[in-house]
Amino acid sequence: MASDLDMAQLRVFVTCARSGSISRAAAALGRSQPALSQQLRRLERTVGQPLLHRSATGVTLTKAGEALLPYAERILALSAQARTAAAPAVQGHCGVGLLEDLTAAPLPQALADFTRMNPGAALELISGPGPVLHEAYAQGRIHLALCDPSYLTEPPRWTAHLPLTWAAAPGLDTTLDPLPLVLFSQPCRWRQPLLDTLEAAGRTWRTAFESTSLPGVRAAVRAGLGAAALLPATVEPGTTARGLPQLPDVELGLVRRPGTEGDPLVDAVEDVLKRLT
Repeated sequence: MASDLDMAQLRVFVTCARSGSISRAAAALGRSQPALSQQLRRLERTVGQPLLHRSATGVTLTKAGEALLPYAERILALSAQARTAAAPAVQGHCGVGLLEDLTAAPLPQALADFTRMNPGAALELISGPGPVLHEAYAQGRIHLALCDPSYLTEPPRWTAHLPLTWAAAPGLDTTLDPLPLVLFSQPCRWRQPLLDTLEAAGRTWRTAFESTSLPGVRAAVRAGLGAAALLPATVEPGTTARGLPQLPDVELGLVRRPGTEGDPLVDAVEDVLKRLT
């Protein structure tokens, strides 16, 4: 009889995949690296396949890991929602601003699940780059914004550090000199840390393609135009690139509109965002 998937093991797997490192995952979960490694090995025995490539610079997903990750994230998201299902339903309207990169992660699905469990609640999701969220926040359309907090005037209530990972088409030669890059168009506060990382590693580069949108960047990566630095959740299966310098983490922050303290709906939505970041 097949064994059920263990929630704790799935949480360890997802955290390692998101952070790109067992050591960073251990710090985030408040546990030791050996304990996490043991949990990962147990999960791999359950599914019958290795889920992570381990190296001195971190971990990357195997094909089996890429296949399991969206299911694992969905299971954890549903678990988080199930814990609040018995609580009184909340009502009202809440505007949520998300950095476009997060719309490929489990957050939008979690918000959809939330509205099904709270039929009296209406959520408005606004996604885009920092300037778009800044304008929507200034217009009063957003109660909560999860993005680069430097774009908004209010200080963040809490922050999270997420890793960047390299994405490239399988046929792209990542040893090319200069390295062709697919970049987000300016203004993008993640560009300079990326370029600084390459220069510190002695790699030359050239801009092969730029886009203001995540779909544009991912399409250019698929076409083999160059390598891109993306959040792990936005890297499409089969495009994880290896052999390039380890990228720095980026900071996201949750900004909440003043005057919403104690609002049950805004409180509940913020809790969803915090659990899944």
